[in-house]
Amino acid sequence: MRRTLSALGLAGALLAAVVAVPTTGAAAGPATGSEKAGGRPLVIAHRGASGYRPEHTLEAYRLAIRQGADFIEPDLVSTSDGVLVARHENEISGTTDVAARPEFAARRTTKTIDGTRVTGWFTEDFTLAELKTLRAKERLPQVRVANTAFDGRFEVPTLQEVIDLARTEGRARGRTIGVYPETKHPSYFASIGLPLEEPLVRVLRANRLTRKNSPVIVQSFETANLRKLDRMIDVRLAQLLDASGRPYDFTVAGDTRTYQDLAKPAGLAWIARYADGVGANKNLIVPRDAAGKLLAPTTLVRDAHRERLVVHAWTFRAENQFLPADFRIGTDPNARGDIQAEYELFLGLGLDGVFADHPDTAVAARAGLGQR
Repeated sequence: MRRTLSALGLAGALLAAVVAVPTTGAAAGPATGSEKAGGRPLVIAHRGASGYRPEHTLEAYRLAIRQGADFIEPDLVSTSDGVLVARHENEISGTTDVAARPEFAARRTTKTIDGTRVTGWFTEDFTLAELKTLRAKERLPQVRVANTAFDGRFEVPTLQEVIDLARTEGRARGRTIGVYPETKHPSYFASIGLPLEEPLVRVLRANRLTRKNSPVIVQSFETANLRKLDRMIDVRLAQLLDASGRPYDFTVAGDTRTYQDLAKPAGLAWIARYADGVGANKNLIVPRDAAGKLLAPTTLVRDAHRERLVVHAWTFRAENQFLPADFRIGTDPNARGDIQAEYELFLGLGLDGVFADHPDTAVAARAGLGQR
């Protein structure tokens, strides 16, 4: 199914579309219709406001909405009983207190996930009821020390709870909040009898979020599951592109193309056959040298727009260690650098949206460029 969304009008098209969803839909609120139709870039809260709260918690999503994010992003993995929950990975020792729970000590195991051996505790070995007894913790405690004050306070949310939050908060604020889920390790989950696509479609259908103008964008680092979803449901799809490696479904199928191949004109033309956009690693748009300094921009944004694909870039983080050397302030890797300069650079290249750990900084940068 060839998509027809205008690339250069991405934000306006998306925002105009979401306000048209009836308020009886799960993620819809009484939108004011005040958004510009001329194409302001979207602010996508990466795992919620993960720079300020433990990621993938309802509090992180709620704070992101208060800060002005247009979309909130849950990464989706499955429980043993087939419920989709929001976690960065299916291995949860780094994002929950499971390792401190003696009742689950025997479930520590080693698995091969996308060709890599991983040891820990995995969501697919827990029922939803069991996962709900765990509490979230900060994944980067040395980087975001302040976030550790919230360790132990929040549950692992389900996709349905994230949608409910978007609906409730949107109605309270008079605007529609979109949900931008990522399917994590879809080939792996399919291999263990817990495919992600069917439960995702069931939840979206139950919430009347099945149309192109629904406030939903589904993303994945793999291609086969997006192509499958394109045949199952009509919501927008975004192909994630990393700066190295290849989609794991390509590895399984013996396809030698890499993410960098997909970022070239021929690859983008292929993606446009099933997807509406790409979510690109920033280094595919503005590379860095070995010292972390910026090089000349590539033509990715222009090439994608020629294929009528929107371009969202990831991930914008305020701490020095995540910024190009050009925008770091001081020598403390955990101190804040000049994140505004990075936004100005990338938004100036015509980006259609940004994934941000600190959504307030992205909202401020967008406003500073006159893109309210």
